[in-house]
Amino acid sequence: MFLNIKGLTFGYRSNLILRDIHMSLNQGEVASIVGPNGAGKTTLLKSMASILPLQKGSVSIAGKDVRSIKSADLAKMQAYVPQQAPLGFPLTVMETVMLGRKPYIRWGVRTHDLAIVESLLSELHLNQYAERYMDELSGGERQKVLIARALAQQPHMLLLDEPTSALDIRHQLEVLEIVRNLAKRSGILVVLILHDLELAARYSDVVYMLKDGAVFASGKPQEVFTAANMEKVYGVRMEIEAATYGLKMTAVESLYR
Repeated sequence: MFLNIKGLTFGYRSNLILRDIHMSLNQGEVASIVGPNGAGKTTLLKSMASILPLQKGSVSIAGKDVRSIKSADLAKMQAYVPQQAPLGFPLTVMETVMLGRKPYIRWGVRTHDLAIVESLLSELHLNQYAERYMDELSGGERQKVLIARALAQQPHMLLLDEPTSALDIRHQLEVLEIVRNLAKRSGILVVLILHDLELAARYSDVVYMLKDGAVFASGKPQEVFTAANMEKVYGVRMEIEAATYGLKMTAVESLYR
C-alpha cells in the first residue's frame, strides 16, 4: 500500500473530530471521502497532508512515517488543494502554476520547468489565461489554476478538498476526467472530498464514508452507496440504481422532521 493511515485521531481540546481512522490506498487509485457536513472530511484531508499535526495514530507514505520525511521531500511526494485559497499578492496564472515547481528550483526556472507548466496549462485549457492575473478570473477558473499548481509539483499523491464546488457541470466533468486520467496514466493517488455523490460514484475506485468523525463504510462505490447507509449517515431515504455512468441516486425524503 502506498498510503497507510492507522488509528488516526484528532481533536481540539475536548472536541474530538476524528476517531480511530484506518485507510489503505494504492497509487493509481481515485478515492473519495464523503459524508454530511461536520463529519470530519476536511480535517481528515488536512491530517493526510500533514497540515494538521498527528495527535494519535500514524500516517505513512510509501512505507515512511510522514513525521520522518523532510518537508522539502514531502512537497515532492504530495500536493494539497484547499476548497478556497487566499489570493495574496497578485500573480499571473503562469506565475501561480510555476510556484508548484518551487520544491525543484534552486537557482532559477529551467526550460524543463517551463515545459511542465506549459503542458499543464494546455491540458487544463488554461493557455488563454496564462498572462492574466488571478484576481481577474472567475472562482472556477482560479480553482483549475490551483489544481494545475498542485500538479506542477509532480506529486505521487494529490489531495483535493471539494475541487468541483466552484465549477459548472462542464468544468466539473473536465476536472474529474483530468485527475482520473492522471491517476491511471501516471500512477498518482488522488484523494478528494466530494459532496456530489453521483460524481463520487462515477469517478472513484474506492469511497470512504464518514459519520461523526469515524469511517462508517468503505469500499467500491456500489458497496458504500446503499439505501441503508444513506439513511443512517445522511438521514434521507434514497432510491439508488445502477446507471450507464456510475449510480443514479434520488433523494426521496428526509427522515428528520
